[in-house]
Amino acid sequence: MKLFESVNNNSEGDDSYNAESIEVLKGLEPVRRRPGMYTDTTSPDHLAHEVIDNSVDEAIAGFADKIDVILYSDNSLEVIDNGRGMPVDIHPKEKISGVELIMTKLHAGAKFSNKDYHFSGGLHGVGVSVVNALSKYLRIIIKRNNTKYRIVFKNGKKVCKLEQIEKATCKKTGTSLLFYPDLSYFDNPAFSSELLKHALKAKTVLCPGLEISFFDEVSQKKFKWKYDHGLKEYLLENMPANTVFGTPFTGDTETEEGKVAWAINWTKEHTGNISESYVNLIPTPLGGTHVNGFRSGLLDSIKEFCKFRDLLPKGVYLAPEDIMENIGFILSVKITDAQFSGQTKERLSSRHCAYLVNSQIRNSFSLMLNKNTDAGSDLADLAIKNAKARIKKSKKISIKKTGNGPALPGKLSDCTSRDHMKRELFLVEGNSAGGSTKQARNKNFQAVLPLRGKILNTWDHDSSIILGSKEIHDISVAIGVTPGSDDISNLRYNKICVLADADSDGLHIATLICALFLRHFPKIVENGHLFIAMPPLYRIDVDKEIFYALDEPEKKSIIKKINRKKKHGKINIQRFKGLGEMNPGQLKETTISPDTRRLIQLKYEPSQYIYGLEPTQSNTYKIMDMLLGKKNAKDRKQWIESKGNIKELE
Repeated sequence: MKLFESVNNNSEGDDSYNAESIEVLKGLEPVRRRPGMYTDTTSPDHLAHEVIDNSVDEAIAGFADKIDVILYSDNSLEVIDNGRGMPVDIHPKEKISGVELIMTKLHAGAKFSNKDYHFSGGLHGVGVSVVNALSKYLRIIIKRNNTKYRIVFKNGKKVCKLEQIEKATCKKTGTSLLFYPDLSYFDNPAFSSELLKHALKAKTVLCPGLEISFFDEVSQKKFKWKYDHGLKEYLLENMPANTVFGTPFTGDTETEEGKVAWAINWTKEHTGNISESYVNLIPTPLGGTHVNGFRSGLLDSIKEFCKFRDLLPKGVYLAPEDIMENIGFILSVKITDAQFSGQTKERLSSRHCAYLVNSQIRNSFSLMLNKNTDAGSDLADLAIKNAKARIKKSKKISIKKTGNGPALPGKLSDCTSRDHMKRELFLVEGNSAGGSTKQARNKNFQAVLPLRGKILNTWDHDSSIILGSKEIHDISVAIGVTPGSDDISNLRYNKICVLADADSDGLHIATLICALFLRHFPKIVENGHLFIAMPPLYRIDVDKEIFYALDEPEKKSIIKKINRKKKHGKINIQRFKGLGEMNPGQLKETTISPDTRRLIQLKYEPSQYIYGLEPTQSNTYKIMDMLLGKKNAKDRKQWIESKGNIKELE
């Protein structure tokens, strides 16, 4: 009651925050307001990929075998396919044509179920509508029902309704989409012809039988690609002759969970080989769970091969980088309900994909190695050579010794690796969760430091006095950096991961730790060493399958997918009250293992914050100062009452 009384007694709050304050962003307005949340605003290249991917999805589904892409001299782009053509009939609920619905509504599409697109990269349903929102002009011509249709948009709004422009002379179908990106949204206004060529060529490799042409009007050059032998042919084009295997190791498997295809070889010397991964033909330059599973599957096979033949010298162990050092590979995965980190889809986050790829690669590669023992031994020798070089290099790395400073905290369970680039520290909320984390970790490169409850709010404190707090003292000694110092040369870990409960208290603790590092260890944040681990809040069981959900929206999304797939059996939902409720196996699978965990890297532009600047000189500093500064209670209350009230109308 006291909280409500304090709010109700604030007449200024009553006047400034009411129903009229709530803003509803309709249609495509959220995209135009904050384009960076929906696409890469460095250049319009990502818009091109969204349109191209729609046509490629038609090819994956078996309805198209030809795509033409034209880059005009006026910086407009046209994509033409011979697929089914975008739908022109009226949607029964929205009462507008299918094409208009797709182009003007976020989260509208045919890719949320498996009815029309079994495998698709465009699972968010926002891709092509984002293109419309960020284009000055967009025109679509559709061939369908023996008729040609046209619809035109400007700045995301329809200016020419869907109309029949002529009767088609044949029964061909397809879609032509031409758009002029609004250059005011992008740092670099021009499309990259080279990047487009690379992406289009890769599409044909990953979709055998698909023919793609690209015409650049500026250079007057035309390119055409069509691969009949897929990944193997593409890898051979991009690998030197001096390889471990005479012919690439290739495979193509399919299970109920999805399809995995690959082509792999190793060079005897490191020569900067090709390494490309794709999900539903979407390039994933930042990798993700499919690449994690791929890497661990290869490593498991090599370890097994070496162990069976007693090839590993004493004191030498194989790490993932030992087999990835000289590798050249193309990995293509097709799965339903692919989840990406962000709308730009540069990293796959679907946790189950790691196990899918790992099992398929491991089994196939183990069989191949045992059938080709001479080549397998050559690869093992190469991996062992890399491991010896890595171990020798790591011994030269100076890690802060306890003899030159305070003893390491007794609660710290340190890792054994001396390779600084691999070492990770988990700052864990509570002793109970700390115990589970110690059992779940890989003690070779993962360290654990349990913290007791909420640490001191250090935002208003000087760096010279915060070491009086035992928890902060332990953190400082464990990481090897003194608060307020710009010298992080003795930093003992490459990754510092904050691991707290997924509830509101846990988020508060994570915020206090983030404030500690931003305010007193800014160089650690600036250099990208600070991460937030994302444990799930829910476990969902149905039949023999287990799903984990990060939060309430993801839980609802998973349940919808389960119902859509019409799985039998009762759905059981468990809400984790804290990390201590998770057994070590669950914690390892969801939060600790690099193959399947979710980590958010905390980053900011160096120009935004430099230690010691006044709040007026830094947006990041001002926000944190308002949230945590003791003198800003009034501003903080106003912010809580007035912010977070923007709702996207889906």
